[in-house]
Amino acid sequence: MTERFVVVPVNGGSAVSAEEHSPESGETPAVEYGDRDLGLEEDREAVPILEYSREPNKYGDGIPKESSPFINNTDNDKGTLYDGKNMALFEEEMDSNPMVSSLLSKLANYTNLTQGVREHEEADEEEGAKKKTVKSPQMGTFIGVYLPCLQNILGVILFLRMTWIVGTAGILEAFIIVAMCCSCTMLTAISMSAIATNGVVPAGGSYYMISRSLGPEFGGAVGLCFYLGTTFAGAMYILGTIEILLTYIVPSAAIFKAEEKAYEAEAMLNNMRVYGTCCLTLMALVVFVGVKYVNKLALVFLACVVLSILAIYAGVIKTIFEPPVFPVCLLGNRTLQNHDFDKCAKTEIIDNMTVTTKLWALFCQSSELNSTCEEYFVLNNVTEVQGIPGLTSGVISENMWSSYGHAGMLVEKDVASVAPSVPSENINLPYVVNDIATFFTLLVGIYFPSVTGIMAGSNRSGDLRDAQRSIPIGTILAIATTTIIYLSCVVLFGACIEGVVLRDKFGDSVKGNLVIGTLSWPSPWVIVIGSFFSCCGAGLQSLTGAPRLLQAIARDGIVPFLEVFGHGKANGEPTWALLLTAGICETGILIASLDAVAPILSMFFLMCYLFVNLACALQTLLRTPNWRPRFKYYHWALSFLGMSLCLALMFISSWYYALVAMLIAGCIYKYIEYRGAEKEWGDGIRGLSLNAARYALIRLEEAPPHTKNWRPQLLVLLNLDSELRVKHPRLLSFTTQLKAGKGLTIVGSVLEGTYLAKETEAKKAEQNIKVAMSSEKTKGFCHVVVSSNLRDGISHLTQSAGLGGMKHNTVLMAWPGSWRQSNDALSWKSFIETVRETTAAHQALLVAKNVDNFPQQDRLGEGTIDVWWIVHDGGMLMLLPFLLRQHKVWRKCKMRIFTVAQMDDNSIQMKKDLQMFLYHLRLDAEVEVVEMHDSDISAFTYEKTLVMEQRSQMLKQMQLSRTEREREAQLIHDKNTASHAALNDKADATPDRVHMTWTKEKLFTERNRNREPNASMGVRDLFNMKPNQSNVRRMHTAVKLNEVVVNKSQGAQLVLLNMPGPPKHRGGDENYMEFLEVLLEGLNRVLLVRGGGREVITIYS
Repeated sequence: MTERFVVVPVNGGSAVSAEEHSPESGETPAVEYGDRDLGLEEDREAVPILEYSREPNKYGDGIPKESSPFINNTDNDKGTLYDGKNMALFEEEMDSNPMVSSLLSKLANYTNLTQGVREHEEADEEEGAKKKTVKSPQMGTFIGVYLPCLQNILGVILFLRMTWIVGTAGILEAFIIVAMCCSCTMLTAISMSAIATNGVVPAGGSYYMISRSLGPEFGGAVGLCFYLGTTFAGAMYILGTIEILLTYIVPSAAIFKAEEKAYEAEAMLNNMRVYGTCCLTLMALVVFVGVKYVNKLALVFLACVVLSILAIYAGVIKTIFEPPVFPVCLLGNRTLQNHDFDKCAKTEIIDNMTVTTKLWALFCQSSELNSTCEEYFVLNNVTEVQGIPGLTSGVISENMWSSYGHAGMLVEKDVASVAPSVPSENINLPYVVNDIATFFTLLVGIYFPSVTGIMAGSNRSGDLRDAQRSIPIGTILAIATTTIIYLSCVVLFGACIEGVVLRDKFGDSVKGNLVIGTLSWPSPWVIVIGSFFSCCGAGLQSLTGAPRLLQAIARDGIVPFLEVFGHGKANGEPTWALLLTAGICETGILIASLDAVAPILSMFFLMCYLFVNLACALQTLLRTPNWRPRFKYYHWALSFLGMSLCLALMFISSWYYALVAMLIAGCIYKYIEYRGAEKEWGDGIRGLSLNAARYALIRLEEAPPHTKNWRPQLLVLLNLDSELRVKHPRLLSFTTQLKAGKGLTIVGSVLEGTYLAKETEAKKAEQNIKVAMSSEKTKGFCHVVVSSNLRDGISHLTQSAGLGGMKHNTVLMAWPGSWRQSNDALSWKSFIETVRETTAAHQALLVAKNVDNFPQQDRLGEGTIDVWWIVHDGGMLMLLPFLLRQHKVWRKCKMRIFTVAQMDDNSIQMKKDLQMFLYHLRLDAEVEVVEMHDSDISAFTYEKTLVMEQRSQMLKQMQLSRTEREREAQLIHDKNTASHAALNDKADATPDRVHMTWTKEKLFTERNRNREPNASMGVRDLFNMKPNQSNVRRMHTAVKLNEVVVNKSQGAQLVLLNMPGPPKHRGGDENYMEFLEVLLEGLNRVLLVRGGGREVITIYS
């Protein structure tokens, strides 16, 4: 055992170090335990062991109030002394990487607060009250997951619509409907179990799982869909409650009563709207006053559901021995509504006299035996059949097949009858008819809500003792139980109840009893009362859960306009979210029909389940390192099957509702993507993007693309000012206009220094560039390089930017406008070296002069983009205006192409050839050929060249300061002005002639020309210099070409011009800058273009 150890008490007391009794220790050591110091001077309370917090806002959800005990959360540890020498090797890293003991002790202090409690606790802290001890959750699998899921799954559809679905679809098709829906939820539960056991699931349940697995966009979209589904479920349960109340408990309570049978349905809908609104208001008030009352009543509501189910099974067993007596009256093969008559007979004998019954009065004009009656009534006899024949009656064979029909279709038994010669149009006759048109897909949509509710367990994850164990077991067991109940009910209902009664939705043929109630034992009222309270409870729970779900979404901050719903009462109750929920719920109640509301919420739930399956399949296929679920019985194929089944059920139920739900989810997705907060949740979609990008990059060969696919992939070189802000933001605007969001854009900049010293500045510069890119709407990547000097930094960027086949092929930069005034020559030398390097790397180069005059995002009016095509550079000059004109800023500008003709050229033929070339290129442009005749070099050109050379030589030799340079340059200028006449004579004697187009022959001639050696000379010899003849010719070219360009294109919105290459020997670099200045003088917006040595535009398809 080591000499150094720590004793930590469990119930109070202090931690005593063994070193305390050592003679070397001068003071009592404080032992670091989490973020508390346990010393001898005071006693502290015991630390609860491993109480994990499952709150969403304690993890990486972007909310500032994080208190995660993991790496990089060291605000509470600043200044902590790590005593002892054992870890001295790591002491410098303790600030960022805490010791394992510290980490574990923080985990021990990590308390569990259910949703809504945290705000209450924070309010208490602000008031200075003593923090209450939060008990660890104690809910097990049965109470915490199984029963809530059971209660949520079994509900209104089972009691009000199940018998009708079985009767209409037949046992076989009803079995298929139930099996499909239950399979869908079982597969979803398997996927959900995998996600729920992959780490701690905070309170927030399904929304939290989806959003953290699929990212904020999908999470927000699906979360809101799930919220809408839960809200409409509340409306459906309230409508079910009112339907039970007004149809089966107190029919006389109806406010609207129809005078004629034709208006009965409309009157019923109005009653549902009035009573539904009142019920919603009452329930919302109960939820507002306190959720604790809802939770206390939950057990009562659950007991109602369980008792009702047991009553059904008891009734089925009883039908074997003694079927209940519920006679059904048939006229011929037509079922009659058994409301307004007591005897199923046309006449009866009273005191040896034959008298008519109440039924006779319904079909005849009077109660007399000789009165005129409805033809079908006369032709057919009245018979009475047993409504509940019993399990052993063999009625199952009759109920095996479907009986779909249109609205108003009579509910008929398959027996012989005599049809009338003319079908009766009288709708007031007491027949049982279909209230809506029925077909298979409609029944799927109506039935599906009865299998929803599988998320009830995961929504309570914050209250479970062991959520990772309880959620899978409880949910899957609940689904298995309810699946068995539903499938057995389909068979038992078909085997026990007469077909016409099954198809009678509201029980009109059995004196207005609830059909499922007629089967139950001991009384139909067990089911009526049980289903009533069950619907009430489910409605209350929906109104309790939906606002909390909306509050969780709002607090995540991913949907800006929902942030107001994140606030609530002091104890965290979501008041505003409850108001919105009640408002949306009211729209469902105004629809008023249970059959119309059910498919709506089916869509939203199916979409939620679809994305749960997608999340699981995605994580499994991507094999993300963090995907380590404790639940092992999942497979991506099962998740994919579940996803496909959800999608199929959506379109089976209602294709137009499915499209609307997808449109809503899509709009929310795009809104969050466009306006929502940036979140990094380590979601699967990001993992999918990374895998897709890697796959595409590997597939994308590094070889250059075909000419047809070539587009400028830009590396934009930015200059930053002293505050690390972008000096020329219009360069980014121009990038946006040139790219229109397509292709690759890398925005780079270089800082001088070492990375260790400039790390902070580099991050700040990168952030500033990203802000500028965002404001200029430039989509691309940002890369800031720290290098020992500017030249090397640009070289590194040019060489290494990009990845694999996604590398830049074009460099865009601004013209160094202040190169003449610069204190050092590095700025323009760096520029020229960049030109040389891009040429060597076979990359195109674009240099924007007067870039601050370029348009931002305002559309230009009428104008032209002028292209001066001097030498062929692979077609860049032709392609760039076409790309620019795709953007709204340049769309109204016309394209003009100018080319230069020499004395020996046929300018007319040149123009025709160029027009044909443009026609084949499918480019719309005006063509103009400019004739430039050979002319003598003017005195002005000679003088300008001499001034340039004298200045260059002088600065090289004397290395003067900036002010001295300007003074000396002025002196030279004055001297040369005085000797103007002599210069004219020298110019006249110059024998060389100037060729305007740089051809291959000209290059060879220049290369082989014997250049004069640069002999060193003193300042005194500067005024006796003779200009280099090569420089004179170059200056002549620049001056003459500038005159022509200014003459033709001075009013153009943009001028594109071939950029001549720098000289091969570096001695003439400064002269090269002068030549370009002369060439571009007097032009507003200029883009110098230098091709990358390959064709970028083609006439072929």
